[in-house]
Amino acid sequence: MTASETILISPNTVVSAKGDGSAVDVSGAANRVFLVTLAITKIIEQESLDLSIYGSPDGAAWVATSIAAFPQTFYCGESPLLLDLTAHPDVKFVRAHWEVARWGRGTETPMFEFGVTMQEVPANILKEAAAEARKLA
Repeated sequence: MTASETILISPNTVVSAKGDGSAVDVSGAANRVFLVTLAITKIIEQESLDLSIYGSPDGAAWVATSIAAFPQTFYCGESPLLLDLTAHPDVKFVRAHWEVARWGRGTETPMFEFGVTMQEVPANILKEAAAEARKLA
């Protein structure tokens, strides 16, 4: 895996029910820290999106609980999440999982248009951030 952006869920994907993205191989990553970005481009009122990241050692069997999750989302916009796999050495694949809900007036079917990307955080950025954190401690 390179420092280029990897797509976990294609941009402008429209969903109305829970689902999973495709498995992405992270075994070749030089660092096991990634910036995951959720970009919501269209919604309807009174609905929520829960998006989490799951890990797998083989791309077939997935852990029972998520290894990272975005806060519940209700609006359009971009949200970043730092995914640190250093505590999960057995994880070789990741995938996004989403759940949607709707309440209130109108149709009961939720609708979200969104995409999720992932980018490896370079080692020099991690070192700089760690040094800055030590200064602040």
